[in-house]
Amino acid sequence: MTKTYSGAEVVAKALKDQGVDVVFGIVGIPVVEVAEAIISEGIKFIGFRNEQSLSYAAGAYGFLSGRPGVCLVVSGPGVVHALAGLVNAQANCWPLLLIGGSSDTYQQGMGAFQELDQITLCRPYSKISTRPSYISQIPNVIDKAIKTSIYGRPGPVYIDLPANFIQGSIDCESMNLPGRAVDSPKSLADPRSVEETVRLLVSAKRPLIIIGKGAAYSCAEKEINELIEKTRIPFLPTPMGKGVVSDSHPLCVSAARSKAISNADVIILLGARLNWILHFGAPPKFSKHVKFIQVDILPEEHNNHRRIHVALLGHLPLVVSQLLSCLPSSFNHPLTSDYIQSLRQKIDENIASTNEKFKDDTIPMSYHRAFWEIKKRLPQNDIVFVSEGANTMDIARSIFDLHEPRCRLDAGTFATMGVGLGFAIAAKVYYPSKRVVAIVGDSAFGFSAMEIETAVRAHLPMIIIIINNNGIYHGLDIDSYNSTSLNALPSTALLPDIRYDLIANATGGKGYFVRTPQELGNAMEEALKDDEKVI
Repeated sequence: MTKTYSGAEVVAKALKDQGVDVVFGIVGIPVVEVAEAIISEGIKFIGFRNEQSLSYAAGAYGFLSGRPGVCLVVSGPGVVHALAGLVNAQANCWPLLLIGGSSDTYQQGMGAFQELDQITLCRPYSKISTRPSYISQIPNVIDKAIKTSIYGRPGPVYIDLPANFIQGSIDCESMNLPGRAVDSPKSLADPRSVEETVRLLVSAKRPLIIIGKGAAYSCAEKEINELIEKTRIPFLPTPMGKGVVSDSHPLCVSAARSKAISNADVIILLGARLNWILHFGAPPKFSKHVKFIQVDILPEEHNNHRRIHVALLGHLPLVVSQLLSCLPSSFNHPLTSDYIQSLRQKIDENIASTNEKFKDDTIPMSYHRAFWEIKKRLPQNDIVFVSEGANTMDIARSIFDLHEPRCRLDAGTFATMGVGLGFAIAAKVYYPSKRVVAIVGDSAFGFSAMEIETAVRAHLPMIIIIINNNGIYHGLDIDSYNSTSLNALPSTALLPDIRYDLIANATGGKGYFVRTPQELGNAMEEALKDDEKVI
């Protein structure tokens, strides 16, 4: 008798063949069989409580691993909910593969169960949005989707799986597994553009290197560290570019960000874009005379902004290596220059001001005092820092130092709230030996609070710290809340003093409720002793 494979088994075997080791998902009709087949193939399946969170996790996993994070969702509403992570991955240029179940092909247009044109829905937010024409084509479609996701500028892709394909079957001989998709081809920049870059850097009086998350994704830390050591040019990391070069490096000017970007006359962007995060490179934040050099993998990005003077198109580590080989051996920016000295003076002033804020003893605690109690107890290395929230994320960015690449995750280019727990879960799956610490605002936590149960069930220990100010941006203390009529409450207000810690206790983790610096410090010390629980 001829041996057959179900469509679900074909999907699972194709993912295994591609080297996929984890899938984030929520099951239901028609994808239960796919999830079970995935588990049978030895692939880890992490079942979430909400499709938004699992799609955020898949995007973060793609950023950390350099291969598409894979997520599996049901048809209709499941795909709609997962669209949030698809768009987030597109905005951040992260590889992600979303697989969505869909209604039977022969019921199209008949009002089928959760019927939705998901291919059209996902197309604007993915590099490809497609469906195999028949079951035996599934491995090739997955192969093409993965290549598309990681080739060129990374991004999300969508594959639609009709129920009758999942439940159908093919002969074993009809299944052809193409093997693991090879990594993206790498290219060098135009030598003439490299020469022009060298000319600008050598003649610059106030040069600056800006390190973006594209530098982290492309694993360019070795080459960028060499560039900074050779040239002695100060550098500024974007939030998720932190750690490519250690924040403790003497040429890091994060503590003088505004002064650095406004004074620079030549700026080289390494995996960074002139979007809202960098004020579009425009005055008054930047000098109107500054010359930008941009290294990017996407040609269109260089034409996206009129202020780009030199475009270096290519794989970032290779392009930086080109620069290193072309720079004069004698060139380095003098550390005694007025430019460097003025930046150091500003750094010292800002650090002194921040240190004073750490001493604030008022109750409720200020952000700075709470962050200081956390910071001084965290290990320097082997830590992944996840941050989200409005004030929580903005203030934390300038306080917590990173010393390793790809160890900071936050709301990113799309400024998405609700990513925190999904990101933390992805980080712990990818870095099982690192300590994952998520510091999130109370409003942001509310988007994905039940994923604490996911982390507990999946045995993914982590520390989740909720900075509760009773609202979005700010709320009301309990007396003000109780004295304000319901119709007069500000739109930013949430219920005051919610015991979020009890969610951890209820799901098998451990929660602490703290109000004072001493209580926070004690809780942190206890939490850091326990590497087996969600805290």
